[in-house]
Amino acid sequence: MTSHLKKVELHCHLEGAAPPTLTLAQARKYNIDISPYLADGAYVWHDFASFLQCYDKVSEVYKTEEDYALLTETYLEELAAIGTIYSELIVSPDHGKRIGLGADAYIEGVCEGIRRAKAKSGIEARLIVTGERHFGPESVIGAAEYAARAKNPLITGFNLAGEERMGRVADYARAFDIARHAGLGLTIHAGEVCGAFSVAEALDVVRPSRIGHGVRAIEDMDLVRRIADLGTVLEVCPGSNIALSVFPDFASHPLPRLKEAGVRVTISSDDPPFFHTSLKREYELAAEAFGFSDAAIDEMTRTGIEAAFVDEPTRQALFARM
Repeated sequence: MTSHLKKVELHCHLEGAAPPTLTLAQARKYNIDISPYLADGAYVWHDFASFLQCYDKVSEVYKTEEDYALLTETYLEELAAIGTIYSELIVSPDHGKRIGLGADAYIEGVCEGIRRAKAKSGIEARLIVTGERHFGPESVIGAAEYAARAKNPLITGFNLAGEERMGRVADYARAFDIARHAGLGLTIHAGEVCGAFSVAEALDVVRPSRIGHGVRAIEDMDLVRRIADLGTVLEVCPGSNIALSVFPDFASHPLPRLKEAGVRVTISSDDPPFFHTSLKREYELAAEAFGFSDAAIDEMTRTGIEAAFVDEPTRQALFARM
């Protein structure tokens, strides 16, 4: 049982964390039929393309600034209840624009949810602005410019997510330069849908301090050694990897081998209810499916605090709470 352990999450997409009960209530509020995508309290999809479609449909029931405050507060309260002391949420200003709310109101709603949750439970949270590959380089540059311009103390990182097979990382290099220049922490999705080459490309072009997933680096042991030597942190999401068939089962998942090889790893839930998981379950899997001791799990949590996109006083306060 890992319920007594403090927890940290570095990789979670806000809309992907929407609890099905809340989504259902929101759908009724707006009279939106989401029955093809939500049945028996679970989201319905069957492959990566239909997962993205389901994700987009679920996102449609969150429309206003207050909806986003409620979604954020609800998820962070869920995390706090299991002993989570820190969370980074991946958000997309472009999504705010696409739903007609606007980037500023969308982000302000999320920030209000963070403030409410912190006032209730003390949980710390920060935002990672993401660009989405499948909308093209200009869109991603726009997201980086938004994050840089926002001067929002809760926006502390920049990410590249979306369809990994779209374009080369070099096409998005300018976006990362903008984010780096603004002092934002850098992380990038790689080595999930695509193989080890995508992780090497991310390291070569972006030089990020963290990589979202990165697990397929295991296909190239020279690359694994390089990641270990660089100290790049992998945000590993085992439940997500199995749900999306990146690996067939937990027995073949490389988390233990990566850690053994000296790679710095953390545990996260990605899009938890979509993948029938939660941060609580990911920590339980670390113990039960992977056989990690409490000390080894605590070490991964500490790695999460070391790699968190926060100022030093906040980092030290988080260590003190461990």
